[in-house]
Amino acid sequence: MPAPAAEALPGQHILLSFLATQSQISLTRLYSKPSACLALFRLLNALERQIIMNYLWLEGPVSSNTMDVWVTRDGRAPYEAAMRTLASLQVLPSPKPGSNMLQLSPSFKKNFRLALTGGGDHMSFGVPCEKDLAGGVNVEMLDRYAANCWESILHFMVSSGTDGRASRPTKGILYLLDRSGLMAGQGAPKITSEGFQFLLTSPHAQLWTLLLQYLSITNERNIDMVEVIQFLFMLSTMQLGQEYSTEVFTNTYHSVLEDLIDYGLVYKRNPNRIYPTRLATTLTSGSSATTSSSAVSSQAQTGASLSGNSTVATAGGGFIILETNYRLYAYTENPLQIAIINLFVSLRGRFSNLVTGSITRESVRKALDNGITADQIISYLVTHAHPQMHKNNPLIPITVQDQIRLWEQEKNRVQIAEGYLWKEFTASTDYNLVLEHARSTSSVVWENEQARMFFVTPEGHASCRDFVNQRMREGGGFA
Repeated sequence: MPAPAAEALPGQHILLSFLATQSQISLTRLYSKPSACLALFRLLNALERQIIMNYLWLEGPVSSNTMDVWVTRDGRAPYEAAMRTLASLQVLPSPKPGSNMLQLSPSFKKNFRLALTGGGDHMSFGVPCEKDLAGGVNVEMLDRYAANCWESILHFMVSSGTDGRASRPTKGILYLLDRSGLMAGQGAPKITSEGFQFLLTSPHAQLWTLLLQYLSITNERNIDMVEVIQFLFMLSTMQLGQEYSTEVFTNTYHSVLEDLIDYGLVYKRNPNRIYPTRLATTLTSGSSATTSSSAVSSQAQTGASLSGNSTVATAGGGFIILETNYRLYAYTENPLQIAIINLFVSLRGRFSNLVTGSITRESVRKALDNGITADQIISYLVTHAHPQMHKNNPLIPITVQDQIRLWEQEKNRVQIAEGYLWKEFTASTDYNLVLEHARSTSSVVWENEQARMFFVTPEGHASCRDFVNQRMREGGGFA
């Protein structure tokens, strides 16, 4: 199975780019479930959804010329882009050579109609159970559970396992973090530059980044990738707070279910009953659907946030104030956010809802050593700036931005390499002879012809030493 697409087109959900790489057979199988058709429809943009609805209730193919007359000149480009997307997803396949007739995929048309009108015994939207009021499960509890599961993963990434309070994820999650390049290293993995950039994205994008990586290894685990996507789509169409039966699940569904519990997508109260969390029910609701707890009333009561932000005193969600003297004030009590800030800030004090610190040369160099770039630090400060900061122009003081970049340039100006320095050649002939040999082995790191010095790698040093000894044994000698 192909690896996930590197990135989606502007404005396009990342999953659509992944599905566009799949074969027609796989997509036809995927569309055999009404819930999958509905979930895919929700991921499309408004124009793509409108095109589908125009074709959905037509019994026969339609000439592309018929549709073209409805498109204005200004709308030509977005219309053609939408048609390309639908064709790549095999929802509205391109006409066969020599024909201009278009119609929806029969499998998609049939099952999307079922999704909209109901009927059938496909059970692709799950089998609801009568709610057990004695179970103590409600929306607020599910939000807390999902936030704790997801933030524990992010907290482990930030702390790189050095914080004893951060629980170590399961082997499956650790494998995905390593496979996706978000963390690197055996035994004690450390967050990478890509991992820090991952923390800057929305929880919706974070979740799909890991899920796409999960899909890419289904073949290694002998799991049907199409069934996995169907299961994810089923969860996305379930109702938050409703209990569902697992008795009709396939073996693949049960296998994937155990992994999704670790991510916080599903809460399992007993072997035959599950509750989807908000992370699951918003999988196909767009990138902005999964928001912080302060933005969702039902989550605000929990004090937890699916985006990693603690509840703050402002409605805007930003919590960082940065002064021109490099002093930083973060109005948060969330351990995850404090751990992220600690990656590039020297913390000075911590109060009930406030953390203070300074951006220093040492703290920035520590971040740079961990693979975090200056632009990523500045981007994080901009993303989480307190609403009070938005009165400033520019948002982040220029002096701070420039100094962070200068510290990065300072670090990059000096490169450390292990090796040996050859010097004190009495004759330029000898110097050039040994240098030419070192060049032939591609081991020269640095050279200075005026001073008759050059620096070579450890392997190059051994080769040059053997070369000099060989010359001396042959009588060539050196002056």
